[in-house]
Amino acid sequence: MQGFSKDILKNRAFLLMVLPGALWFLIFAYLPMPGAILAFKQYRLDLGGFFSGIVKSEWIGLKNFEFLFRADDAYIITRNTVLYNLVFIALGLVLSVTLAIILFQIAQKKLAKLYQTAMFMPYFLSWIIVSYFVFSFLSVDRGVLNQILASFGVEAINWYAEPAYWPFILIFMNLWKGVGYSSVIYLAAISGIDRTYYEAAMIDGANKWQQTIKITIPLIKPMMIILTILAIGGIFRADFGLFYQIPRESGPLFPVTNVIDTYVYRSMKVVGDFGLAAAAGFYQSVVGFILVLAANWTVKKVNDDQALF
Repeated sequence: MQGFSKDILKNRAFLLMVLPGALWFLIFAYLPMPGAILAFKQYRLDLGGFFSGIVKSEWIGLKNFEFLFRADDAYIITRNTVLYNLVFIALGLVLSVTLAIILFQIAQKKLAKLYQTAMFMPYFLSWIIVSYFVFSFLSVDRGVLNQILASFGVEAINWYAEPAYWPFILIFMNLWKGVGYSSVIYLAAISGIDRTYYEAAMIDGANKWQQTIKITIPLIKPMMIILTILAIGGIFRADFGLFYQIPRESGPLFPVTNVIDTYVYRSMKVVGDFGLAAAAGFYQSVVGFILVLAANWTVKKVNDDQALF
């Protein structure tokens, strides 16, 4: 016990740094977990309050899950959620690593920090704010893109009624907002590589491309694998702000913008079914957990040292 107390005192500065994140996870990730029981109940409001409603609500087993999977849009929302996330993970990994390598190669560090800050800023913007930026470009009447098209004699496009364009728009917006943040993580990993590797490679006549392929990428590969495994765990979760705010809830776009999260929100908004929302969340969490285990098992079979656990 004394040794444990000494360890706490010795590492108190680091523990204080971790404390805000630990509290955040405790309050928003772990304490709500008992609420998963709502997925198996027909929730009804009770005068005794929310928790009293949970206790007194009727147990209905898997009926909420049956309703979720038997819905007419079940295939569409599952397909959209999975395919978008696969593209986000693949392109996000490639672009983030590429951007980090480019920033690392910039000789003027002050200029590199300026670029880094500029690309990092979109991550902190709310999707609501971004949606107004996007609307200023895509508005039918006064949108920048339609004005450019008009200057070339091309008829204006009603972007919010044409589903064909939106997979590309959503992918672009996701990458624009998130790649800068991810690149900072990889840049930190690259900055931690021992410079003697590069010096030895230059002595042997290796150019920048060869140094990148033979030194940089292999040494940050474990970081790439870990972040990819964690990303795979969220493959059944969609960025609600991206898919709800950016398309501005346009009905004609639902076939390409409706995902599990937006579907559940609209169901709650219209029906007020908390059990359905809990069932969708429980389903996403279980599938995500299984995918993380599967991805980690696959990596472990290939290289045990690079697995997450």
